[in-house]
Amino acid sequence: MVEVEDRGVQGYKNVMEALKEQSVYVYVHSRDQKTPIAEGSTLSNVPWFPRKIRDLDRFANHILSYGSELTSDHPGFTDPVYRERRTEFADIAYYHKHGQQIPHVEYTEEEIKTWGIVFNNLRKLYPTHACKEHNYVFPLLMENCGYREDNIPQLQEVSDFLKDCTGFTIRPVAGLLTSRDFLAGLAFRVFHSTQYIRHGSVPMYTPEPDVCHELLGHVPLLADPTFAQFSQEIGLASLGAPDDWVEKLATLYWFTVEFGMCKQGSGYRAYGAGLLSSFGELEYCLTDKPERRQFDPEKMSVQSYPITEFQPIYYVAESFADAKDKLSQWAATIQRPFTVRYNSYTQSIEVLQRRSHILALARDIRGEVNVLVDALIKMK
Repeated sequence: MVEVEDRGVQGYKNVMEALKEQSVYVYVHSRDQKTPIAEGSTLSNVPWFPRKIRDLDRFANHILSYGSELTSDHPGFTDPVYRERRTEFADIAYYHKHGQQIPHVEYTEEEIKTWGIVFNNLRKLYPTHACKEHNYVFPLLMENCGYREDNIPQLQEVSDFLKDCTGFTIRPVAGLLTSRDFLAGLAFRVFHSTQYIRHGSVPMYTPEPDVCHELLGHVPLLADPTFAQFSQEIGLASLGAPDDWVEKLATLYWFTVEFGMCKQGSGYRAYGAGLLSSFGELEYCLTDKPERRQFDPEKMSVQSYPITEFQPIYYVAESFADAKDKLSQWAATIQRPFTVRYNSYTQSIEVLQRRSHILALARDIRGEVNVLVDALIKMK
């Protein structure tokens, strides 16, 4: 991989042409490169994506809105104390770098009170409305991460717990990331999480993701191995994908990770974080009011949806494993000139585009198969 600093358009063209003459494959990974380098060029122009987990530092602060920038209809818009508090949380995330511990936050009594209201109301619904994977993990979070009415868990402790369960870690974020950047984090099993909490005047409502949404909605499922793999598959599919495909993947994420439902037993259960962190919509999703459709990535990825009201349509998965298989089949149709693989040992993305890359992967797979065969033999 060759990194090129900005030296002007002509200099950039000269470097690319020189590389082309000396290389078998040349791909351009750039946030800004959308058109061919030169007329008649055969180079494939691929949007830049992180190759190492430390590369997440390069876009973690390229946010669409800073944490303290509230719209006029936000419950905390006219509250100067709340706005100042939001700035404090945003600054923590803004200066965070990969490998650093997430700073401990001393939440105020009012913030803990707001958390307690949300926590207690949702706990009443989880046994009958949440999927079994969520209900299995939630007591473990109470035991290991301080999930309780009078305590807001610390992101670092939760991140350590997730790493032990599925390899996922949490990274604080100062505001909303673009879909491309957020999904890229998932490819490394990194979940960008807010740390602030909703305004206390309306504890059962938030116009944006907050720590209640992240810790009560997302975290329990990220501790489930199959769901964690499903989430990472969405992230891997986004790397180097064209903009229109990233939009489709973001929509798929909305209808699964945020507002997904699944069949369990003789009924339906919620697994999406947007449902599991909303008392009102968690009740609503199991009524006869919304429409439920079969899990189909191709149709889901182009379905429009409202943001400020309950969802009129939910897509129902047979299981997380089935959803992952269908996602993989659909993602294979994404138009990009290579395949990617996450190397968990080096925490890096391997781009599979040469015979040598494929052979190395085959050797790794053969080693894993040998372990599997040996285990089966010893079971006899």
